[in-house]
Amino acid sequence: MTAIPAGRVRGVRTDYLIALVVALLTGAGLVFVYSSSFAIGLREYGNVNFFVARQALGAAIGAVLMFALARIDYHHLGRWSPLILLAALAGLGFVLIPGVGVGANGAHRWIQIGPLPPVQPSEFAKLAMVIYIAAWLSAKGDQVKQLSLGVLPFVLMVGLVGGLIMLEPDMGTFIVIVLTTSTMFFVAGAALSHVITLGLAGVAGGGLLILVEGYRLERWKAFVDAEKDPDGKGFQILQLLIALGSGGLRGLGIGESRQKFFYVPGAHTDGIFAIVGEELGFIGAVLVLVLFATLIYRGFRTAYKSQDDFGYLLAVGITCWIAYQTVINVGGITRSFPLTGIPLPFLSYGNSALIATMAAVGVLLSVSRYSTDGPFLSRRRAPATPPPRPERPPRRRPSRSAP
Repeated sequence: MTAIPAGRVRGVRTDYLIALVVALLTGAGLVFVYSSSFAIGLREYGNVNFFVARQALGAAIGAVLMFALARIDYHHLGRWSPLILLAALAGLGFVLIPGVGVGANGAHRWIQIGPLPPVQPSEFAKLAMVIYIAAWLSAKGDQVKQLSLGVLPFVLMVGLVGGLIMLEPDMGTFIVIVLTTSTMFFVAGAALSHVITLGLAGVAGGGLLILVEGYRLERWKAFVDAEKDPDGKGFQILQLLIALGSGGLRGLGIGESRQKFFYVPGAHTDGIFAIVGEELGFIGAVLVLVLFATLIYRGFRTAYKSQDDFGYLLAVGITCWIAYQTVINVGGITRSFPLTGIPLPFLSYGNSALIATMAAVGVLLSVSRYSTDGPFLSRRRAPATPPPRPERPPRRRPSRSAP
């Protein structure tokens, strides 16, 4: 790990703008989870507050974790990273055990613990992978450029976690983990040829996964030509677009969405941005995106001002995780990408996703708390400047004696 650069290190000036943006997004999420879920909550559970009550519990737990992790020196996470990853692997393994993992819609992604809401270990695996990969890469240094010491171990680690997630199956989470860790690998100094090769292999592997699973192929067909089957395969994406466009410029008003009444599947989960657009209109949707853009900017700013490689990679990984999920979710709603089922951070319903993401923001706040006054420039050490050559003393001419 690189040495701390010269400059004053602060331990009390946390970037509270990050916390403020997260609070605004989480508060908006509670409002829109209630607005988009009360109808389905009443129909399926006889309780209009069923989903928002669980989301509020997740927000409370996430807030406690966020502020607790913000107060902890993030360097401790580097020492604990093997145990954190081991716990994540255990959680992913428990999901696949019959009688332990909870299934829904053909997938086994949750663990039920008593009367508590189900826990989704793959969401916490994202944070575990960011912490572990950041610690591993920061310790490797220039070895990440080597095939045997950098590329192959990285592929094995990501492949192990990704393979367990694909057994659930959960391709959306797999994509986010691969994109996030690959970005960390690249910014850590990996050879560009290795990164390009991994990217091409990932695209080929993704195409193969789409072809071998029928439901993924159907999603691709719906993305390409949803109008061909508007009441079947293309129903969800078309209804999402109708909801998003119905809001116009200013929206129908909070709580006034019509598409949430069983027209939009998953309106309170991965489809919540469409409800935001319907109720707040184009202006409200853009404001939400501005909040995400602010959070992403401050995250990269934290990375820029971090004091060492580990903090830099942590901040990059967490920020990219949130950025990739936001882009993929909004892209799916606007039909820029195929739908993947990835939740919108802080807004979509899901206790595990909300808790894990808020905990990750706590780590980001810790990095900002110990940042430096100036930019972190020691990620690639410049070769040491050779000391100046000592000046030779002037040669004395031998004195000539008088004849």
